[in-house]
Amino acid sequence: MAALQAEGRRRFGQLLTGIEAYRKHPHQRDLAPAPVLWDQGTTKLRDYRGTRDAKTPRPRVLVIPSLVNRYYVLDLEREASFLRWLGANGFDPFVVDWDAPGYIERSFDLTDYIAGRLEGALDAVKREPGGPIHIIGYCMGGNLALALALRRQADIAGLVLLATPWDFHAENPGHAQMMGQIGRQLEPLLQILGELPVDMLQAFFSGLDPFQVLRKFQHFGTLDPASNGARRFVALEDWLNDGISLAAPVARECLTGWYGENTPQKLSWKVADKVVNPAGFDRPALNVIPGTDRIVPPESARALTRRFRQIDEMVPTAGHIGMMVGRSAAPDVWAPIAAWMRQR
Repeated sequence: MAALQAEGRRRFGQLLTGIEAYRKHPHQRDLAPAPVLWDQGTTKLRDYRGTRDAKTPRPRVLVIPSLVNRYYVLDLEREASFLRWLGANGFDPFVVDWDAPGYIERSFDLTDYIAGRLEGALDAVKREPGGPIHIIGYCMGGNLALALALRRQADIAGLVLLATPWDFHAENPGHAQMMGQIGRQLEPLLQILGELPVDMLQAFFSGLDPFQVLRKFQHFGTLDPASNGARRFVALEDWLNDGISLAAPVARECLTGWYGENTPQKLSWKVADKVVNPAGFDRPALNVIPGTDRIVPPESARALTRRFRQIDEMVPTAGHIGMMVGRSAAPDVWAPIAAWMRQR
């Protein structure tokens, strides 16, 4: 018992050392946000084209992130920016910046975000000069991207889904059903606030791996504060702590619908009263499934591959976030995605 207590104190001390080192680290995000091309309510479309040769049309890319995290994980640092990399490698990228729900958005469901905001963003991209339009959706943004692509197939050349969940009961149905039950129990809070606070969303994600916080801060406490690894950790942790609350109707759809009832896999999730069925998509599609993803289990994302009539699949050795900010993200994930889009 004494040895166990001593080990517990040692590990807790490591945790506190790591947290204190994070709080004191001098790193601050210094990347200016890209200019806004279009906006409606709290939703903005940011233009990452930068300077380019306007005489040569380039493929346009509309990137759709999750509603619960801010877009800039795709532009975390100059050397870890999927958006800037696309712009430097022959594409004209645009990204949706959701921001937190305002007074209007608190009443939004997913149909409002997809048939309203995302279609407006796609129309704004269409008005810009350039080549074919591809849509890329990341995590929950992949579900939104798929629903948008099904509604606007004539306007796009291809669809890329990154770590997109579909069968929410594929690998851990008990945890998913628990999330659905929690969603139902939160109904009084949703009615009072009109949204699901970001702190509760953080708790849900922490529940996927309860000891991850302990491990990551214990490790961070061992790093040289001046190292690139320490700086990247702080940049990523700042992003994780800068989440976005969910409008109450969206929280109900996601928690009780997606997680609890598995509505996407059962083909009962509807947008504008129409079932979101991947089999109805007849354009080129690519499903990118990170092989070590803990947030979206690979089998959950792989269920999408089986729903499409025709789709390519790529399984990089990466995690959910590492596929966008990891050391090998550019050669192992970004470059193959770019090559796939060029071929289409």
